[in-house]
Amino acid sequence: MFFISLLIAAAVAFADQLIKLAVVSNIDMYEVKDFIPHVLSLTQIRNSGAAWSIMEGQTWFLILLPILIIAVSLVFMFLNRKGSVFSLVSLSLVMGGGIGNLIDRIRLGEVVDYLKLELFDFPIFNFADMCVVVGAILFCGYMVFFEESKKEDTKQEADEKLTVDDSTTEGED
Repeated sequence: MFFISLLIAAAVAFADQLIKLAVVSNIDMYEVKDFIPHVLSLTQIRNSGAAWSIMEGQTWFLILLPILIIAVSLVFMFLNRKGSVFSLVSLSLVMGGGIGNLIDRIRLGEVVDYLKLELFDFPIFNFADMCVVVGAILFCGYMVFFEESKKEDTKQEADEKLTVDDSTTEGED
């Protein structure tokens, strides 16, 4: 599953770059094109910061942080390659989105954003951002719900084993 996870991450990064290429080729900077009227539009902008343009101009940090996250994700995925498919896929989304935006930062010094929610005021974002957020939420959910239940199961099994061991040693006196 580790190899498939890497393929998913590569596919996400590739799709992100293809979409950005289409946006840059077909939409002028700051031009607005309705995609779903009054819901979602396409608007090409560049963002040299993170979400909501925080840390604007901190390009080196915004390059190093995703590299670190990608490295940690790779190590976790490799060590847990025979573990949960859910955790591997969620980290694949985070990695692929991180790689997509990292390519922009290295190549352009900023990220191409293009999706604008018209329903409410929300920062313009891109496919890579969506993958990172969805992957991170899924991974956190996995850690909270599945890893915690594994810990509880392991603790319960250990308690039961102690109970069984105690009952067998009591009769030996």
